[in-house]
Amino acid sequence: MNYKMIGYIMGQILKIVALAMLLPIIVGFIYGESHVVTSFGVPFLITIAVAIIFTIKKPKDNSIFSMEGFVSVAASWIAMSAIGALPFVISGEIPNYVNALFETVSGFTTTGSTILADVEKMSRSCLFWRAFTHWLGGMGVLMFVLAIMSSNDSRTMHMMRAECAGPKVGRLVSKSSFSARILYGIYIALTVSEVIMLLIGGMPLYDSIIHACSSAGTGGFSIYSDSIAHYNSVYIEMVIAVFIILFGVNFNLYYYMMIKKFSLAYKNEEVRTYFGVIIGATLLITLNVMKVYHSFGEAIRHAFFMTASTITSTGFATADTAQWPVFSQTLMLLLMFVGACAGSTGGGMKVSRIMILVKSGIKELKYITNPRAVATVKIDGKPVEKDVIRGTTSYFIIFMMLLAVSFLLISLDKFSIEESLSAVITCMNNIGFGVGRFGSAGNFSELSSFSKIVLCFDMLLGRLEIYPLIMLFASRKR
Repeated sequence: MNYKMIGYIMGQILKIVALAMLLPIIVGFIYGESHVVTSFGVPFLITIAVAIIFTIKKPKDNSIFSMEGFVSVAASWIAMSAIGALPFVISGEIPNYVNALFETVSGFTTTGSTILADVEKMSRSCLFWRAFTHWLGGMGVLMFVLAIMSSNDSRTMHMMRAECAGPKVGRLVSKSSFSARILYGIYIALTVSEVIMLLIGGMPLYDSIIHACSSAGTGGFSIYSDSIAHYNSVYIEMVIAVFIILFGVNFNLYYYMMIKKFSLAYKNEEVRTYFGVIIGATLLITLNVMKVYHSFGEAIRHAFFMTASTITSTGFATADTAQWPVFSQTLMLLLMFVGACAGSTGGGMKVSRIMILVKSGIKELKYITNPRAVATVKIDGKPVEKDVIRGTTSYFIIFMMLLAVSFLLISLDKFSIEESLSAVITCMNNIGFGVGRFGSAGNFSELSSFSKIVLCFDMLLGRLEIYPLIMLFASRKR
């Protein structure tokens, strides 16, 4: 294990986190919040000092293999979450460190679950930091580091695999660093486009930037307790819904469209399934919630937004889903598991994994009924490698095992079975809201400190897709 190189990578990542803390200070000066100098200045100095110590000398042995890549990513995410919570504590806006850590982990992992009952009481600078953690965590801080640094390609690919979501990760171009730059360029362009569209709809600049950052990371932090419903604007809701759906698409497809390979984007089976699920779920929920609303238009408006918000794991809300029929609430829970596309900023199991699992199940059924039949699992018309199928199956089994253990631990808080299970599901899938007290109109403040720490672990598991954290703990035994 190359610990010196792991420390060097962590230092590079912490530099980005430290520089990001300067932005809330600028916001604080704009809005006359003098306390931000201390609240963000102290964590900035601590972070930059640690980062300099880690990067003052580059290790002679700069080799990185799968284990180092996974450990680097997991350790970095834990470190930046621990440091990112300090501004909330120092400012006194979230004085309890466990609560601040929960909020920060929820931000960086783009989960969007919150312990705040009255978010409007927070300062503009802290609200900005809260939303900006979504933007940083959406594409991944490590991806940003890879985008700005020139690295040996054989090393960076291991780190990209550790932080990118999906059953299989590949390059867009020959060099991983160039791939990272292309992805971040697309990410920034979409974010800026959403800011402009929200400004056209009459949303103030500050609000537009906050909600664009949350949308980009498919996180869901808003500056109002009633989320997007606060604006009561069909235009704003539709703009945000469309953009979070776009952020839930595999970013590789945008690159293919940029180089005019439209057929590769159109033929992508995962994306077609993704849009098909959104359309189907929207129609089913609309028909089911018709009695809750006054018109078909109002029903489809809320059904579409909440479907988009749930499947992309964003967590924005325009309706209290606790008031919906059980069928619609159950469908929402299923959408949490499905998630967005691989290679996107969305959470969940990912559509590609669900497709592989379903097709593998169908293949086994065919084999049982006709052992002589030759059946293969195909995606985009091409056979899926056996290693990918085995990896997907293993991931699902481990995911469900960890979900069961977390559910058992959370049940110690004596909430209802539905509420406890939904809390774990929403955190492991990085959604943001569950059912009951943890629904779209509620928060997680009533949980014990122990349960919040468990859910912090679940959020990191979901965002990093399990293996990096497992490797981190396994590396200590080597």
